[in-house]
Amino acid sequence: MKDIFRKLFWPILCFFEKGGSAEGYRQSHRKILLVVGFLFLVLSGVSLFFSIFAETFSALLPIVLFFVISLVCFVVGLLGSDSAVARIWGAR
Repeated sequence: MKDIFRKLFWPILCFFEKGGSAEGYRQSHRKILLVVGFLFLVLSGVSLFFSIFAETFSALLPIVLFFVISLVCFVVGLLGSDSAVARIWGAR
């Protein structure tokens, strides 16, 4: 199942997995990345709720932006290699 999702999200993973080794990687980086992804997903949901409540589409950009950020965090955190996680944190 993981291989299917890796093939599905290969454009995201390809961007973060190119490069060298996973210097500076720690297991806590992956956990924090998943928490940040969850927080952005909650932020996207709250923005969607208030956008529907206010009957306006002006919040469409933040909703999509927060959702895409959370998707990238979840994909790299769950499916990415150690070097991808290290690269998203900027560790070299």
